[in-house]
Amino acid sequence: MMTSDTTSKLRAPGSFFGRRKGHKLRLHQADLMTTLLPQLAITIDAPPLASAATLFGPAISAVRLEIGFGGGEHLLAEAAAHPTTGFIGCEPYVNGMAKILARIDELGLTNIRLFAGDAAELLAWLPPASLTRIDLIHPDPWPKRRHWKRRFVQDRTLAAMVRILRDDGEFRFVSDIDHYAAWTLAHVHRSADFVWTAERADDWRKPWPGYTMTRYGRKAEREGRRATYLIFARHAPGSIRKS
Repeated sequence: MMTSDTTSKLRAPGSFFGRRKGHKLRLHQADLMTTLLPQLAITIDAPPLASAATLFGPAISAVRLEIGFGGGEHLLAEAAAHPTTGFIGCEPYVNGMAKILARIDELGLTNIRLFAGDAAELLAWLPPASLTRIDLIHPDPWPKRRHWKRRFVQDRTLAAMVRILRDDGEFRFVSDIDHYAAWTLAHVHRSADFVWTAERADDWRKPWPGYTMTRYGRKAEREGRRATYLIFARHAPGSIRKS
């Protein structure tokens, strides 16, 4: 079972505007929360890192981040397909964390680290120019106008991404909510540090090559909602920015 210390860490205030917990964890999942999670968990109370790669073994040559991995389908597939890349998964949902731990254990993946706190705090803690890519897939759209300030894509979070992405690193965004996709485009357009890479309609209408559809994505398709797939490249200083 989860210890009170583990539970308190998972329910730290301010993380994604409150932790979410669903059904009771299975015995094996609860056990992994106390045995495997401490081995994979990132603690931002630790001194700043010289390189994000030090969170992993010596075979890791690049590091990526997925914010809000949900059931973990996309993150697990990417980690399995790219064994020399380290993956940081950030998720406030306790059941999502338990589910991915079970799959990591089952698949024997060694290139995933997990963070159960506030993604904004993680962005602030990671060293500059340390990531090659950040994925934000089907984030909570916070549809009510008074809640738009809670959307993860904000000017301040984009600035935080710019700081930790390498030159020509990427921010990838997926949403089946048209307004949130438009919101993201508008916010990124205001930044001089990102370039939208789309050259044709299919670049944003269709998933990028190798994309693993999440369970939520399949549900959205069944309900008739088409997702938008956006890729933004970190604009290297001194290079010519496309309009």
